[in-house]
Amino acid sequence: MQPLLKLIAGAGFLALAACGGKGDDKLGDQAQEAMENRADAMDAMADNMSGTAEDMMQAKADATREAGDAKEEAIDDSDINADALSNAQKSEIINAM
Repeated sequence: MQPLLKLIAGAGFLALAACGGKGDDKLGDQAQEAMENRADAMDAMADNMSGTAEDMMQAKADATREAGDAKEEAIDDSDINADALSNAQKSEIINAM
């Protein structure tokens, strides 16, 4: 979670809104969904593996899902004004690992 916050702060994306974060719930949900999609792809790859490789890929998928949950919460907790961000900035936040 801390690297995500550094990314957001370091890139200048923390345009805090005086009345609370506008659009941060949607942005957080989109970021979480992107991570979920990555985890689903890992699950599909694991289905074509066996033994230790399968176990490791499943663990990576689980960790990716947990990271997505943490990312969503960090975005929401930051009170970021997502409505003030450009589409490129939103995309970078959503797709950052």
